[in-house]
Amino acid sequence: MTKLKLFTKNYATVMDWQRTLLYRDGMLERVLEPGRHRYDAERCSLVSVDMRPRLLQVGGQELLTRDGLSVRVSYAADWVVTDPVAFTTGAQYAEPVLYGAIQEAVRDLIAAHTLDELVADRALLNGDVRRVATAVEHLGITVSGLRAKDLMLPGELRKAALETVLARERGRAELERARAEAAALRSLANTAKLLDEHPALLRLRTLQVATAPGAKIVLDAGIGSRLPE
Repeated sequence: MTKLKLFTKNYATVMDWQRTLLYRDGMLERVLEPGRHRYDAERCSLVSVDMRPRLLQVGGQELLTRDGLSVRVSYAADWVVTDPVAFTTGAQYAEPVLYGAIQEAVRDLIAAHTLDELVADRALLNGDVRRVATAVEHLGITVSGLRAKDLMLPGELRKAALETVLARERGRAELERARAEAAALRSLANTAKLLDEHPALLRLRTLQVATAPGAKIVLDAGIGSRLPE
């Protein structure tokens, strides 16, 4: 009589945003697509990989600019798993490898510019996506974006930057005040020249002021002029 060996059959459901690696006796057999699958629970094991887009936050780290000043810059990277097999087997933990690749790219980026350049043009802070993508492509990862979130200066530099801005604004205010005073002096000079050339205008102006309610006119017979008081 032949004895039949019974295998324990289990079912696995793979979601639409997943891919599941099926290992039989420790060897990769196939990648399960979305749907319901039956497998031998005694000999097989499953590893699920999330294929949805992800966001990696790279916290502020101390970096040196080209002129030797220390700044803290934080970044955000958009990435997604495109090869679940490479993502699972390429490294014990793929995300720290991506984190390190971003740190190296950012460190070189900041070191290539002075603090004034970085503050004046925030576009210079944008990371080199191609460099990071190349560093992690063997892990089945595609990096689609790398952008700076915050640029933080040490306390002393922030204070110095604030003082510089205030001094610049004070200078602009003084310049505007000087321009206004110069314009007023030019207007007075033009008026004096006009009255000197046309004395009748002064009499007309005096009559105009005299018609105003409450106006008081003082007549000086010595010079024959009327001045409003």
